Amino acid sequence: MDLNFTPEEIAFRDEVRNFLRAKLPPEISHKVHGGKRLEKEDFVRWQKILHAKGWGAASWPANHGGTGWTAVQQHIFDEECADAGAPMQLPFGLRMVAPVIMAFGNAMQQARFLPRIVDGTDWWCQGYSEPGSGSDLASLKTRAVRNGDHYVVNGQKTWNTLGQYADWIFCLVRTSSEGRQQEGISFLLIDMKTPGITVRPIIMMDGEHEINEVWFEDVRVPVENLIGEENKGWTYAKFLLGHERTGIAGVGRSKRELKKLKAIARRESSAGRPLIEDQRFRDRIAQVELELMALEITNLRVISAEGEKKRAPGPEASILKIKGSEIQQLLTELQMQALGHYALPYLHESLDPDWSGDPAMPAYEDDAGPLSGHYFNVRKTTIYGGSNEIQKNIISQMILGL
Repeated sequence: MDLNFTPEEIAFRDEVRNFLRAKLPPEISHKVHGGKRLEKEDFVRWQKILHAKGWGAASWPANHGGTGWTAVQQHIFDEECADAGAPMQLPFGLRMVAPVIMAFGNAMQQARFLPRIVDGTDWWCQGYSEPGSGSDLASLKTRAVRNGDHYVVNGQKTWNTLGQYADWIFCLVRTSSEGRQQEGISFLLIDMKTPGITVRPIIMMDGEHEINEVWFEDVRVPVENLIGEENKGWTYAKFLLGHERTGIAGVGRSKRELKKLKAIARRESSAGRPLIEDQRFRDRIAQVELELMALEITNLRVISAEGEKKRAPGPEASILKIKGSEIQQLLTELQMQALGHYALPYLHESLDPDWSGDPAMPAYEDDAGPLSGHYFNVRKTTIYGGSNEIQKNIISQMILGL
């Protein structure tokens, strides 16, 4: 396997870099590199800039308004955006519900929803997990009862990310109690402005409001918002989860965090010499860098196979999810260790865009405040998208045949 970029791919990388230098707003890049809080407007603004260039959906086929890029081009684009400090394109619309609509939605649904996803008009969120139905998702209890040309939805979803900003939510609902649990689930698209929907915040360890509970009380959803067939939603849900787990790998973002780790370790410590000169710590950095390189190659293989076979990522996506989330956690752990006691206090105000550091820790003022919060936040990566323990079961059954 030739792991070097072709001349055409190098030219494409240069094009992406030039675009980012010209169009990425510096105030947004500053927030990303500094670990500051990103607002809804930051994400929407960046999505609209990309859409104006024709780059709003790197992984979509051209006939649906995407770029039609190869897997390598998508990888280059993601890596360069992360390195430049661009905000992550929100996956809920672009990489999760959109592929489902393309594969299983009808022409009317594709024409209605896809353009508003790619141009940043509609913000989507996910309605999968419920209290008691996380890893065992098929046991979900949120019910949708057919009433004429509407479904009436009642129930609760939890661990909903950024639903406080959302225009739409894609939901798994129970439409039948007959047969196996998986056979009675349907996939609905629900307008978040519909009467009967309540979003309640869940405040995380870092003090931020990123996740929510979403309650449905007699919420009327038009039957035309059903994706595919009634009671076939489990098939669509698995298709979506393959795309989600591939995205969780986060190779570009981890490369950016690796650079940050090295920069922190190169600074002089209280002992008078940079921590990177400590052989044991340097070995730990080298180990995570090797694991990240292996993940990058595996990620390219998976998304290349996806493009060639025109299918969703299969059980191999579980490998990406496990290693990607573990590497993200390890990088934050090493950053915390590199900062030492400066990393212990968590200053919630350090996430504000105008925060300029604490005079008590001048050598690390750019990192010490936000880093602890980032460390807390990344604890969840091994759980969401299907816990890593569940992913190991999938690998053992679907790949190893155990």
